[in-house]
Amino acid sequence: MRLADRQYDFSAAVINPEAEMPPGLLGPSREPSRKRFAVYRNNVIVGLIEALRAHFPATCRIVGDEFFWAMARDYVLLEPPTSPILVHYGDRFPDFIAQFEPAGTLPYLADVARIERAWTEAYHAPDQQALGADGLAGTPSYQISDLCLMLHPSLRIVRSRFPSVRIWRMNVGDGLPSPVDLESGVEDALVVRPNGNVDVRSLPPGVASFVSSLAEGKTLMRATEAALNESCSFELSSNLAVLIAAGVFVGYRFAADATR
Repeated sequence: MRLADRQYDFSAAVINPEAEMPPGLLGPSREPSRKRFAVYRNNVIVGLIEALRAHFPATCRIVGDEFFWAMARDYVLLEPPTSPILVHYGDRFPDFIAQFEPAGTLPYLADVARIERAWTEAYHAPDQQALGADGLAGTPSYQISDLCLMLHPSLRIVRSRFPSVRIWRMNVGDGLPSPVDLESGVEDALVVRPNGNVDVRSLPPGVASFVSSLAEGKTLMRATEAALNESCSFELSSNLAVLIAAGVFVGYRFAADATR
């Protein structure tokens, strides 16, 4: 058997508790040792569950250790790692939670997990100098609408129909859980790390569409239109100032064509 085939069979058996031990695995006695392999398999699965718990502490706190362990174990068996770098593991965990039937009574849970995943990605994103408060100073007013603003590589947007940022804050660090009205409205999250610390903040109506449009390369004018289509209360100047202060932008260019 080729080495690649043996490695594939081994990795498949390690992550599948129902699979037989691959042939050719011998213990110190030079005899097959199913017990030793079972211990190794268990350690691998436990290690992956612990990695998920480290990346999703608020999610774990909300549901409790026992529930989280069972949910994470199902995910590990369904979605084994595709990279040896564990920080990448769990990128699909929020989507799994959204489909995990026992978590159906907590409809906001997947969005809280998405905020946590965005936090992890932002933390490990490349560094880049954020555009300062005077970054757009001197830009002629007639060219403002043609600006294409470039976003910080750590920036992530998480959209939620629940007050997920508030729920997340209650369940991290020294946060204290308290009753939340799930019908209190949409709460989109902005996650960014411009200066070493990850910042998570709730966005006013329309801002998530505005930033997402900029991420697609649209001009300031088109992004503003997208925001106003979502919320007529969107105001460009004040929101742009807040986003610049948050370190969301790293530079700008002008649209290549006059049609914007």
